[in-house]
Amino acid sequence: MDTHTHASASAARITHLDLDVQVAMDTRTISGTAGYAIRPNGSDTIFLDTDGLNVAAVRVDGQPVEFQLGDSTLLGRALGIPIKRNSKQIAVDYKTTSDAKALQWLSPQQTADRKHPFLFTQGQAILTRTWIPVQDSPGIRFTYNARVKVPAELMAVMSAANPQQRSAEGVYTFSMEQAIPAYLIALAVGDLDFRPLGERTGVYAERSMVEKAAWEFADTERMLEAAEALYGPYRWGRYDVIVLPPSFPFGGMENPRLTFATPTIIAGDRSLTALIAHELAHSWSGNLVTNATWNDFWLNEGFTVYFENRISEALYGESHAGMLQILGRQDLQGTLARLETEGHGADTHLRLHLEGRDPDDGMTDIAYEKGFAFLKLLEAKVGREKFDAFLRGYFDTFAFQSMTTDRFLTYLDEQLLAPNNVQLDITAWVDGPGLPADAPTPVSDKFTKVDAEVVRWQQGTAAASLNTKEWSTFEWMHFLRHLPKDLTDAQLNDLDNAFGLTKSGNAEVLAAWLEQCIRNDHDVAYPTLDRFLNTVGRRKFLVPLYTELIATEKGRLMAQDIYRSSRQNYHAVAVRTLDELLAWSANKPPATF
Repeated sequence: MDTHTHASASAARITHLDLDVQVAMDTRTISGTAGYAIRPNGSDTIFLDTDGLNVAAVRVDGQPVEFQLGDSTLLGRALGIPIKRNSKQIAVDYKTTSDAKALQWLSPQQTADRKHPFLFTQGQAILTRTWIPVQDSPGIRFTYNARVKVPAELMAVMSAANPQQRSAEGVYTFSMEQAIPAYLIALAVGDLDFRPLGERTGVYAERSMVEKAAWEFADTERMLEAAEALYGPYRWGRYDVIVLPPSFPFGGMENPRLTFATPTIIAGDRSLTALIAHELAHSWSGNLVTNATWNDFWLNEGFTVYFENRISEALYGESHAGMLQILGRQDLQGTLARLETEGHGADTHLRLHLEGRDPDDGMTDIAYEKGFAFLKLLEAKVGREKFDAFLRGYFDTFAFQSMTTDRFLTYLDEQLLAPNNVQLDITAWVDGPGLPADAPTPVSDKFTKVDAEVVRWQQGTAAASLNTKEWSTFEWMHFLRHLPKDLTDAQLNDLDNAFGLTKSGNAEVLAAWLEQCIRNDHDVAYPTLDRFLNTVGRRKFLVPLYTELIATEKGRLMAQDIYRSSRQNYHAVAVRTLDELLAWSANKPPATF
């Protein structure tokens, strides 16, 4: 049972959505009708999830009916609709409100081109209910069609079959023929342009960004071919990417047929496109076989990190993949330490227990990197050939289905462990804390060389004399993460003068550098930090930077001051996390420092 929905997969459920809505950029509202084909399963009431929606009317098989809205809770409000055993359709007329956390409305000044407003949605984990009344559970799948009316000067795209040209009337129609859960319904509206990348791949972005994005993502078609060679055919038709404004809270979101991506991966050297490999991999692990509840989130993300790594290895070699593995392990170790310190040891289990909590709490590096380590261990136990055959069979057997942890573990034992006489402490991995001792240790010869350069610099070698000429983004990240804790202004200036770190256009490198500058109170970098935090909304960067700031009194005051101006630029997903981190109150007076 999914404890984060008012619906029940075994009771009355939706099977298809016909969405007909109008997007009003001036009033920042979406209004229209969500019509559903339903399967009553003997129930006399069907429940939808809503959160902050104004429901105007409900019809069952074309006839108006009285409906009930439950009390407001963490899950929003249940919309109860009376039905009969032979009811076939329901329709809900509604309008969004300012409480629609899935929606981020951006003014022209918050976009790349600064000419037109922009809207994008973010449904994971339980936010689709804030802009569509729907059965908002990863365990309930349905197909959908949509008709979306937007201002004529803008273009609309969705997680569906998309247009590549503008509509003169501003009316766009969409079709998603494969059944998906509600969190994968996505919409973006803006002054967009399209560029093809290959026969089945392309990119959407604002006009000033689209050529840069097309160059950056040139390997997308190759990634798709590498993925199919590993685990079978791509089953979604096209694979396109849309580059959103920088306030997007994640690196990417795997909305089927149209990955939503942050512009922070456009580094000008194609060095950060492992994120595209990750979101593409979700077309198998997550979108094709989906975690049944958010307690099973690791089934989406652990598998996807493994698959991403295999795509990266196929295209760029073992050394590249090894660096990704080590950086991921470093992230995992940091998350494990933080959760243990905070007294949340249970959140370091793969199988989570999130009842009564926002499922976003479980979306940490545990699901991604501990899940990946578990799959790497399985690969090591049986060999890559057998493990690849197992994964391909898994995706084929459970395509377009939901998966619980218990169901997966049964399949794992029957199809892989027992036939190969593998002994493994599954409980320690799935229902135990921390990282088990038998976790494989990733290695990288390239990082060993970086470590040697860190030592040389510590021993007095000038930064300009270090052997960094051939370094990739990954090597720079490793270098910056492994600098000594206490650095002087002279040392930081030496690094900055040699490598131009404060002026870096690579968001990963700049964020890692700014963490060091905050930790050592390097005033020279603070204007750059201010600009970065006021323009970039990716939570991966925001949380470490604000966390470093609040470690000192001066930094805490600075964090409050920056957040006061930047908060309006962040998506609700990031705001929720940062409000808690900073103990935010809008009534606090501006800080002085």
